[in-house]
Amino acid sequence: MRKNPKNSGIFSAIARKRWRPAAPSIWTLNAGRDQEPARSILQTLLDQPRWLEPCHLYDKPGCRLFERICELPEYYLTRTENSILREKSGAVIAQAPVQCIVELGAGSGKKTMHLLRAQLRQRKQGIFAPIDVSLTGLRASRDAVKKHLPEFKFQGLHGRYEEGIASIDRTLPTLFIFLGSSVGNFNRSEFVRFFSFLAGSMGPKDYFLLGVDRIKETEILERAYNDSQGVTAAFILNVFQNINRLMRSNFNAGRMRYHSRYNPEWQQVEMYAVSTGTQEIIFPGHSASFVWKENERILVEISRKFEPSRLQEQLRLFGLEPLAHFTDSREWFSLLLFQKSNTSTTEKGRVRRYVENK
Repeated sequence: MRKNPKNSGIFSAIARKRWRPAAPSIWTLNAGRDQEPARSILQTLLDQPRWLEPCHLYDKPGCRLFERICELPEYYLTRTENSILREKSGAVIAQAPVQCIVELGAGSGKKTMHLLRAQLRQRKQGIFAPIDVSLTGLRASRDAVKKHLPEFKFQGLHGRYEEGIASIDRTLPTLFIFLGSSVGNFNRSEFVRFFSFLAGSMGPKDYFLLGVDRIKETEILERAYNDSQGVTAAFILNVFQNINRLMRSNFNAGRMRYHSRYNPEWQQVEMYAVSTGTQEIIFPGHSASFVWKENERILVEISRKFEPSRLQEQLRLFGLEPLAHFTDSREWFSLLLFQKSNTSTTEKGRVRRYVENK
């Protein structure tokens, strides 16, 4: 017998009919996702200048390559954040009395295990509801939780952040977590839209834990995104193989190269694919094509870096009240804990003006 979403314990009443089982303990949207990748790819590749949404990086080969990146000696982010979580998860959970933990972009969820263990130590039970576009990642996360923390109820959501966030029952006390400095992949307008949506979707007893990479020396940052083994280059360029599979297009891996740099003015690392010769890229079935000129760059991903106290003040404008700041001994990475605030009418006006002025 097929399980009904109403039995999952996480969906709001209005959202239950939108989800169906994709795998044991994993839900996916009923319909409407098939055309989204094609539309996103064409809209951004035909933009001026050309760019891509980072979600297209995470097909199966992309997920495997990213797991390798996280283990590279140059890529300090994962192990630094993991060390903070290992030490401070108990303090985080103590300040966030919730029943459910929702992780955005969970992947395999290895770092999150520290928080889940702390939840069990302090409250003996809980629901873990990761949201991810990668079904492979959700399966890996589910299997790890069932093996090591069987007391947790696992409810994976296969979809984009907004789709999952909007479906969570607002009466269920929830800790939303966004780790890995993934928020740094948002450009400025996406950042504003995301936090406006998140804060507007959270319930009155909800909390938010954000992991962010901090501004530091250019050499350290550039080395982290241009490793000596070339794994990051393979990860970034693999996106075009994924696009070829989705769109039947003709991107040629042999006619592109990887380039990255830290842009100090925008405080972000920028990762590009550069054409090594003029070529026509064709999208059969979509009546679309473009000429990718020699040395023309396509921006595949950015990774913004943050000053934590300034970020806390900014997120307060969206209705997220800072509660705690955890960092490592070198102050390279930060975990920021927020609580959903009872935003007054005046504060709502300030947020609205802030969004409109971006």
